[in-house]
Formats: sequence, structure tokens, C-alpha cells
Amino acid sequence: MNGSKKEVSAVLVHGAWADGSSWNDVIALLLPKGLNVLTVPIPLASLSDDVAALNRALELTSGLVVLVAHAYAGAVIAATTDERIRSLVFIAALAPDEGETVAEVFYRGEPHPEAPHLAPDTRGFIWIPQMGFDAAFSQNASPERVVLLAATQRPIAAKCIQGKVPRPIWKVRPSWYLVAEEDRMINPTTQHFMAQRMGAHIRSEAVDHTPLVSAPESVTEVILEAIAGSVV
Repeated sequence: MNGSKKEVSAVLVHGAWADGSSWNDVIALLLPKGLNVLTVPIPLASLSDDVAALNRALELTSGLVVLVAHAYAGAVIAATTDERIRSLVFIAALAPDEGETVAEVFYRGEPHPEAPHLAPDTRGFIWIPQMGFDAAFSQNASPERVVLLAATQRPIAAKCIQGKVPRPIWKVRPSWYLVAEEDRMINPTTQHFMAQRMGAHIRSEAVDHTPLVSAPESVTEVILEAIAGSVV
């Protein structure tokens, strides 16, 4: 933002089985608002590695920051401590509390019948079977987008979800949470639990696990609400 307005960066962090391009439709809606937008490529190798990647990316920004996470990345954005962060936005995201693991909150609720079976390969990385993208990861997206998501998936290391998380920054910063009521990867009941526990501003939508692809307008609205509500 220019002139008398404060400079604000929206920093977007992708989840497991995705990369920064998963935010493309949201970026296209945010840029006309005069925001600086940056996506962070996290390695999905371990939680500490992913937090380190986020911290390196934050060094490229100036001004105030609103962090936005999808899915697994909720644990990543909550583990950084940059003083310029004004708020956090969780998009169908995991938000373990201090001492919990990502796996503990991910498996807290009953899995959806269409959820893919997830297990690490011989090298400790977890992939989604191709049919899992169409059935659960982004079932509301166009067939063309689903094929692209499956073809470009990036596996997540099992140790990303096994380590205990530090004290999350959402305890001292305001947060917004978009609950995906049609999510077949993370139980919506679990999403409500995490959002209520952190005292987030909650918005509930009939969207799938990856609304940044299938419903980017809803995601953008929540991000803009967080900016309006936290940047003075």
C-alpha cells in the first residue's frame, strides 16, 4: 500500500502436497488491492526446516505482515516470531497448541469415508494417491485443476507431523480461520475446535479442503478481513 497507508505484505504459505502455485488465483485477487504478496516455498522436510524457510522469506519483506496458511502450514506460520506480524489467517489449516504434534490434531476426528489412505514410503515421505485429489483434496475444483494438483504434488516428510510444536504466536496475535465444511482431509469438527481454541474470527463456508483453488474469492475475503482488522 502506498502514500499514507502502511505497507503491508500478505505472505502465503502452501500446505502439504502443494507448492506456491496453489495460491495463484488468490494472488490475482489480492494484487489489485495494493498489497505486497509473497508465497513461501517450504521444503516439507521437517517442521523446523519449514519454519526456517518462512523466516528467510520474511527477511525479503518490509513493513507489516499478515501470514496466511493452508492446511499443514498452519503449524508453520504459528511457529515464527517476527515482530512485524500483525495477524494470522488459517485456511482449513492445522493449529496444534504448544507441545502437540501436527499428527495429533490431524487425526483428532474421524476420517471422511473418501479420505485417502496416507502412509510414508520407504524414505519417510507421504504421497497422496492420484484418486485422492479428485475424491478429497479438492473435489470441488475443475477436473483440469485436479489433474494439475495431482501431477505437481510435493510429498511431506512424516517427521513434519511428528515433532512437538513450540508456543504458537496465535496466543499473542489475532487470527482468522476459514472453516471448510466440505473438507474431506481435515475433519471440519476439528477445524472448529482449533479455531475456537485460538479465539479466531471464524468464517464457515461450504468449501472443500483446498478453497484457494476451488473458492479463491472466499479465501481472499478472509485475508482482507484480517488485514482490515489488524493493520492500524
